[in-house]
Amino acid sequence: MNRQAISDRTLAGTCLCGSVEYAVSDAFIYAMNCHCSKCRRTTGSAFKPFAGIERDKLSVTKGEGNLLIFGDGDNHDAHCKACCSLLYSVVNDGALIHVAMGTLVDEPTIRPTAHIFVGSKAPWYTITDNLPQHEELP
Repeated sequence: MNRQAISDRTLAGTCLCGSVEYAVSDAFIYAMNCHCSKCRRTTGSAFKPFAGIERDKLSVTKGEGNLLIFGDGDNHDAHCKACCSLLYSVVNDGALIHVAMGTLVDEPTIRPTAHIFVGSKAPWYTITDNLPQHEELP
């Protein structure tokens, strides 16, 4: 698949209960596994796999009124009000979105390339892959 075809591809995403759905371009800039305590707590998991993209490349297609926003307009997490699934985070003063990769229905072309904030990873979790590990952001 050529680069142009990939960037024209749109992926679907949804929360656990289906109350909120979104569409996002398959033109992610980066993808990583975040081990910070905030990401662990908001996902209830050892880490959050996420993919970063420009904010205007994601749109909520169903249930925008069902979003529960934690934070302010330019830096926040968006969850479903009904099932509390974390769908995405708006970061960098509103410039980028970090899509929680577990909410994607369609398979993205990107894969996580590193583990970040491993200095605060869950002590009970062992990273077993060969991806680079960074104490903070690279």
